[in-house]
Amino acid sequence: MATDVRKIIDNLLAFYDFTNQTIISVGAGGGQFIEYGRHAKSLFAVDNDQEALVRLEDNLQKSQLAHKFTLIHSDFYQVNLKGDVVLFEFCLHEMENPETAIRHAMTLAPNVIIADHSPCSEWAYIVDEREKVTTSTEAIALFPVKKSQQHNSVQLFQSYEELFQKVSVQGEKTIERIKDYKEQQDITIPMSYSFTQL
Repeated sequence: MATDVRKIIDNLLAFYDFTNQTIISVGAGGGQFIEYGRHAKSLFAVDNDQEALVRLEDNLQKSQLAHKFTLIHSDFYQVNLKGDVVLFEFCLHEMENPETAIRHAMTLAPNVIIADHSPCSEWAYIVDEREKVTTSTEAIALFPVKKSQQHNSVQLFQSYEELFQKVSVQGEKTIERIKDYKEQQDITIPMSYSFTQL
């Protein structure tokens, strides 16, 4: 992984206690953050990307956490589950209508946790997501915030080729923005992110 996932998980666990909670995790596909669920009661992992759910299932088997997770291939707006907390895993900015997503989450659980990039993040700029992140941040601001925390991290790549493989799917703007890294090794790109509890 290009960033320190363990540190992000540790920060998340310090921010909110998931112990014995039923979690509805949105954008959980891929499974890079599943360790937060180790002490949870149960988890519903919702993702509209079937391939991501396949990777999640594989990671759950390796981590011996499969018994805790129920995988749901669905558009989040169509989900009608009940839990203690809804967790958006770095995905709110990718949702068609972040405000509507938050309102829907509030009908599913009394607590909503949003983990996402910050608008000022250099990484959000590089991957051409700054506008989307700004939109989701503005949506969050429409709701009463119980608490929030800002964190700084970095994305690390051994070579330009590794960086290119990671971000090229984002499109031409991103490819243009990484061209200055072409001759570099051990590339470090600052990434800021936040946790918000509603």
